[in-house]
Amino acid sequence: MTQPRLPGRADVEAAAARIGEGVRRTPVLTLDGAELGVGGTVVLKLELTQHSGSFKARGALNSVRSLADGVPSVVAASGGNHGAAVAWAASHAGLVADVFVPATSTQAKLQRIEEYGARLHRVDGDVGAALDEAAAFSAAHGVPVLHPYDTFETVSGAGTLGLELEQQVPELDRVVIACGGGGLYAGVANALAGRVEVQPVEPELCPHLHDAVAAGEPVRRASSGVAADALGPPRIGAFAFATAGVQGAEPLLVGEEAILEARRWLWSRVRVLAEPASCVPLAAVLAGVVAVPSGTTTALVVSGGNNATLP
Repeated sequence: MTQPRLPGRADVEAAAARIGEGVRRTPVLTLDGAELGVGGTVVLKLELTQHSGSFKARGALNSVRSLADGVPSVVAASGGNHGAAVAWAASHAGLVADVFVPATSTQAKLQRIEEYGARLHRVDGDVGAALDEAAAFSAAHGVPVLHPYDTFETVSGAGTLGLELEQQVPELDRVVIACGGGGLYAGVANALAGRVEVQPVEPELCPHLHDAVAAGEPVRRASSGVAADALGPPRIGAFAFATAGVQGAEPLLVGEEAILEARRWLWSRVRVLAEPASCVPLAAVLAGVVAVPSGTTTALVVSGGNNATLP
C-alpha cells in the first residue's frame, strides 16, 4: 500500500490555529501513582469533556474548516463518536450532515448525532458497512466524506490534543492512547515525535494495529467486545500503520475484564464516567501492561464519555 504523507508538528500547529477556540481546552487530573500501584505519576487527560463528548471534535472541526468555500453538506460514518462530532461541527458551520452508523451503536451516541441536527442513517452491519454506505451516498450526491480516522485533516486535528497536553504537563514522558482506526494515535504521535513517547494500546478483541504490524500491512478483521463500537474499524488506518512503522511502535493489548475494571475504577475513585474504549489506557496500567517507573510521568487519554449505562 502507498504510505500517506504524515503530518508533522507544523501541520498539527496549523490545525490548532485553524481550530482556534472552537474546541475546549480539556482538563488534566494528576494522580499519585500509589493510587494505581505504580511508582511514577499518572495524569488523566479528560477529553471526554470535549464538545460532542469525545476527542473526535478536533478532527471533525479541522476537516470542516478545511473544506472548499461553498460546500453545502458533508457525509460521515462511524461507530458514533465521529458521527456526533461531525454533526456538531457541521451545525456550527451551517452545513447539512448525513451520518451513517451501525444500528447497534450505543443509544447515547445516536442521540447526540440527532441532537446536533444531522440526518441519521442506521446501517445493518459494522462500521465497515457504514463506511461503505457513506461512500455510496457521497458518490451519488457529490458530497464530501469526512473520514473518522484516515485523512490528513482528521489526523492533524486529533494531533492538537498532543500539543495541548504538552503545554499542560511539561514534564511528560509518555502518552498512552487507545487505538481503533488510529487517528488519535497517529496525530498525537506525529505532533510529539522526538519529544514524548506515544504508546498505542488496543483491546484483545480489536487488535487491528497489532495484527497489521505482525502481517506487515493492514488486514481486515472482525471486531468484538465492550469497546468495539469505538475501537472496531474494518482495518487499521493507513496513517496509524505508517506512523507505527516510522516510530517503531509496538501496540500492546488488554483484555475485556481489565477494560471493565478500569471503567469501574474511574467511576468509583474519581467520578469520571468514561465509555469502555476510553478506559483502555488505564486498563493497561492497572493490568501491568504499561509500566510507570518512579520519577516518570505518563498521561492516559480518557478519550470519550458517550455512555449508555453506569459501570
